[in-house]
Amino acid sequence: MQITDSEISKKVQEWLTPVFDAQTQEEIKQLQTKGSDELTESFYKDLEFGTGGMRGVMGVGTNRINKYTLGKSTQGLSNYLNQQFASQQPKVVIAYDCRNNSDTLAQTVADVFSANGIKVYLFSKLRPTPELSFAVKELGCQCGIVLTASHNPPEYNGYKVYWQDGGQLVPPQDHEIIAEINSLQYADIKFEADTNLIEKIDAAIDTVFIEQSVKNGSFAASQEAKDDITIVFTSLHGTSITAVPETLKQAGYKNVHIVKEQEEPNGNFPTVKSPNPEEPEALEMAMQLANKVNADIVIGTDPDCDRLGIAVRNANGELQLLNGNQTMIVMTWFLLDHYKNNKGFKGNEFIASTIVSTPMMKTLADAYGVSYYEVLTGFKWIAKLIKDFPEQHFIGGGEESFGYMVGDFVRDKDAVTSTLLACEIVAFTKAKGSSFYNTLLSLYKEYGFYKESLVSLVKKGMDGAAEIKQTMIDLRNNPPTHINDEKVVLIEDYQTSIAKNIQDHTESTIDIPKSNVLIFYTESGSKVAARPSGTEPKIKFYMSVQENLDDLSDFNTVEQKLDSKINAIKKDLQLT
Repeated sequence: MQITDSEISKKVQEWLTPVFDAQTQEEIKQLQTKGSDELTESFYKDLEFGTGGMRGVMGVGTNRINKYTLGKSTQGLSNYLNQQFASQQPKVVIAYDCRNNSDTLAQTVADVFSANGIKVYLFSKLRPTPELSFAVKELGCQCGIVLTASHNPPEYNGYKVYWQDGGQLVPPQDHEIIAEINSLQYADIKFEADTNLIEKIDAAIDTVFIEQSVKNGSFAASQEAKDDITIVFTSLHGTSITAVPETLKQAGYKNVHIVKEQEEPNGNFPTVKSPNPEEPEALEMAMQLANKVNADIVIGTDPDCDRLGIAVRNANGELQLLNGNQTMIVMTWFLLDHYKNNKGFKGNEFIASTIVSTPMMKTLADAYGVSYYEVLTGFKWIAKLIKDFPEQHFIGGGEESFGYMVGDFVRDKDAVTSTLLACEIVAFTKAKGSSFYNTLLSLYKEYGFYKESLVSLVKKGMDGAAEIKQTMIDLRNNPPTHINDEKVVLIEDYQTSIAKNIQDHTESTIDIPKSNVLIFYTESGSKVAARPSGTEPKIKFYMSVQENLDDLSDFNTVEQKLDSKINAIKKDLQLT
C-alpha cells in the first residue's frame, strides 16, 4: 500500500519531538531543507525482518538503521525475553562486524538489554557471525544478536537475531517478537544501561570456537597432503581475519598467503566495488596473488564471515571461480563419502538445501540413501531442521548464495569451518592424483550435469519496491505457458502453498512456510524461480538446467549447450 505524503509528514514530525536527541532532529531538519527524495525514502516505511533479520541503509528515520530503530527492536525483544523466561534472568550475547558504526550500535543494543534487566555478553571487538551462533549455545544464552549487513554496500548495516538453539529466529518466535516491537512507541525504549549487567568477552570464546572449527572441519587429509598445497585467503576487509587464519594454522596448514591489502577490517571496503564473494571482481586481488605463488585454492569470505567464494585449478591448470552450487555439491559429496567409508550410515542422516538451489543436492542424497530436506531461502530454515528432527543427524548443507554449514555445532552458514573443509578436499584429492575441480566433473558425469545461473535486478527505493511487487503480481496473474519454447508443466507458488500440475490439471499442497516465491518447471526439467530479496532492493531470478554427460571429453560441448539454454531462458523472460 502506497503511503501518503501526510503520513510521511506525521512520522517526520514525531521524530522532531524531544523523544529523539538533538543530533537526530538536526539531521532531519537538514533533509527537510534539501527538499530531496531522501526524506521520503527515510520515512516511507518501517524496516522489517527479512530472511536475514533487519537490514538497511544507516541514517535517521523509520526506514533506516539507527539507535532508535534498533533500540525499538531491542526493547521489544527484551520484553519478549522477560515474558518467556520469567523464572530466570535471560542472557544474550552480542557480536558485530567491521561495518561503520557497528561497534557503537552494538553498545546501544547492549545498553537497552541491560536496562531491561537482561545479562549481556558483548564481544570486545569484531567477531564472525558463526562465532556468535556458537557462543549462544556455549554461554547458555536465550538469545544472540549480531550487527552486520553481510555483503551489502558500505552505507548499510543490520541486526540479526538468534534464538537459544543458536539458529536465527523462526516461527513462532519471529512473529511474536515482531508483534511486541510493533506495539511499542519510541518513547518506550530504555536506553540507560545497567553496566553491571554487561560483560565483555573475547579470547575464551575464540579459543573454544576455533578448536571446534578444527574438529568439525578436519576429515581425511594427511599432514603430508596439507604441506603439499598452497592457499590464498582474503577476508575482504571483514571479520574472518580474526578466525580463519588461526583455524587453518591449528588444522596444520602452513602455506597460507593472506591478501595484505584486504587484511585490515574496514567498513568502507576500499579495494572492492562490493565485498561479496559471489562477485568475481571481489576476488581479483586474491587471484593475482594466487597466480604469483602458484596456489591450489583461493578463498574469500564476506564481511561477517558466513559465506565463502573459492577458485581452484581446472583441468588446464588455470584458476577457475566456482559458484555456490558447485562448491556445495563437492563439499556435500565429500562429507557423504567420508561418512559412508569411515563411519557408516546409521539410517538417520540427512542433508539440506533451499528451493532455489541446485536440484543436484537431492540427486546426491538419493544416491547415498540419506534423507534430503528442501527449505525456503535463508539458513535459519536449515538450522530449524536440526531442531525439528533431533533424532536425525545433520551431515551438511548449503545454499546457492555461497553459504555452507558442516554439522550442527554452529547453527548458521559458517565460512570458518567451510574454508577448512574446502582446503581438506583440495589436499585430499591432490594426494590421490585428482583435484577439487576434477571431482566436480566426475560428479557431473555420474549424476548429471546441472548448471545454474542467477539474475538479480536492482530496484531501489519506494518506486523500486512497488515495481518488484508488481512484477510478482504479474507473474502470478499471467504465468508463462512456455519458457524457451518448452511447455511449463508445473508451477509452485509458495505464497499460496499450491503447486499446479499443468499437464493433468491437478493441485497439491506445498508443506513449507509461505513465502513470496514462484517456481516454474518445463517439460525438459529446466527450473526458473523468482523471488524478491529479503535483505536487498532486488528481485532475483534463479535458473537451473540439466543434461547427461556421458564422457568427460564431451564436457565443453555439453556446457556450451547448457549455457545456450540459460541464455535463451534469460532472453525469453526479458532478463538480459
